[in-house]
Amino acid sequence: MSILLFLIPISLILLGIAVLVFVWAVRNGQFEDLDTPALDILLDDPPAPPQPTRPSGPTSDAD
Repeated sequence: MSILLFLIPISLILLGIAVLVFVWAVRNGQFEDLDTPALDILLDDPPAPPQPTRPSGPTSDAD
């Protein structure tokens, strides 16, 4: 029964920390847009930038 004297304060401290983290997340906008990240996976990737081309000039072919 004496373990409750230890567990109840620990659980209240953990609850307080969880509430503080939740309040921090709400104030920093973590829950503003819940739909767009789920839809981003459906969008195509942007096209890759064009690769630089090598200048065409005489090549040395060793035969």
